[in-house]
Amino acid sequence: MTSPFSILAAAQDAGEVIAVRVGERQYTFAELAERTRARLDALDIGSGEGLPYVLVGSNTLDTLVTLYALLERRVPALLVHPKLTAPERTRLCAAAARADCAVDRDAAAIIYTSGTTGEPRGAVLGRTALAASAQASAANLGWQTDDCWLLCMPIARVGGLSIVTRCLAARRCVALVCEFDAGRFPEWVAGERVTLASVVPTMLTRVLDAHPDWTPPSHLRAVLLGGAQAPPGLLRRAADRRLPIVVTYGMTETCSQVTATPYAARFETAAWGAGSPLPGIDVRVAGGRIEVRGPVLMSGYWNEPPLPPHAWFTTGDLGEIDARGCLHVHARRVDLIVTGGENAYPAEVERALEAFPGIAAAGVFGVPNDVWGQTVAAALVAERDPPPDAALVDYLCRELAPHKRPRHVCYVPRLPQTPAGKLDRAALPGVAKALRPLVARQDAVT
Repeated sequence: MTSPFSILAAAQDAGEVIAVRVGERQYTFAELAERTRARLDALDIGSGEGLPYVLVGSNTLDTLVTLYALLERRVPALLVHPKLTAPERTRLCAAAARADCAVDRDAAAIIYTSGTTGEPRGAVLGRTALAASAQASAANLGWQTDDCWLLCMPIARVGGLSIVTRCLAARRCVALVCEFDAGRFPEWVAGERVTLASVVPTMLTRVLDAHPDWTPPSHLRAVLLGGAQAPPGLLRRAADRRLPIVVTYGMTETCSQVTATPYAARFETAAWGAGSPLPGIDVRVAGGRIEVRGPVLMSGYWNEPPLPPHAWFTTGDLGEIDARGCLHVHARRVDLIVTGGENAYPAEVERALEAFPGIAAAGVFGVPNDVWGQTVAAALVAERDPPPDAALVDYLCRELAPHKRPRHVCYVPRLPQTPAGKLDRAALPGVAKALRPLVARQDAVT
């Protein structure tokens, strides 16, 4: 096969194969190649060698064509989550402007994540790493001639981007929907003859709740479940429906999954934890923390030193590996809140809260939730009287994406501190008994 991420090469290899289905329309690789040629002529890339092109990763055909054009021109795409608020986009662009150095020519995409400080860090994902990730996934799932992968999570997330790159490299079809809708999921699977799908636990929970009698058609051969820990109860519900579940574990910095349930065990997922390492990827636990090594790793964070070759990358997640070599994830990154498969970093939310008039200090933490996995909660110290909930919610809706907004708050005289005088995050859940919902209406979490 010629270049795996070239839509023009794909048109030569498989021109009449259906590449994308969008609603009632479908497009062959040859048709997408023509659209990409036109986009290449119109694309304003500029003269900055190695500098990325900012692309809002909404799930539209237009976004896909632009992404194909950038891959063709070997210009990295700086992917922006479509749900970010205007202030969040401003902060991300400011971080990108500070990181004005060129990236390696191998770079395919930059996806910003927030570190424990809440400062955005751009993970540079190389073409080589994305290709290695696609190969590792294919070694487990295989490919069938009629495969069609449902893309119902944002392209700006590594889970969405990896569906695009895997299917492009394999010359297989993507069923593109603008956003997830639990009510329509069975309709999409049946109508588009979806054989593969990727969801997070919250999405799967919503599907099962919305369709208590639904059982999957025989052509749906695997549902990849990642982005957050899968509750045992959810896996039992899926098994009762005979859903073929492949639990995965990975992150942006590893170009998506590094462990997965063996494909042959997709109807008995619960016994495998987060699965075993995919071919070519090393996973170990050192001091209780999960570390990864292999060709799927990012090249580094933009404007920071590159990762040393063959180095172990410390994920910050906690886990263990059993006697069979299966990974069991006990907790995601210590400060990270995973809500509906989206990441919320306490430090970023705390800064936003402390910028609101009347709030002197904030401590943010996650609380368990049966649907979302976790929701964001905040212990607040008021300067005098607590500000009105409605004003606080209006402010948060302007400043933070939906999944980052606190759903519950409590006001305390002071925040717990460590002996060193820092916020004692481990002690924050101790105030959970005093939490109450914010009374004003908020947007959906995701």
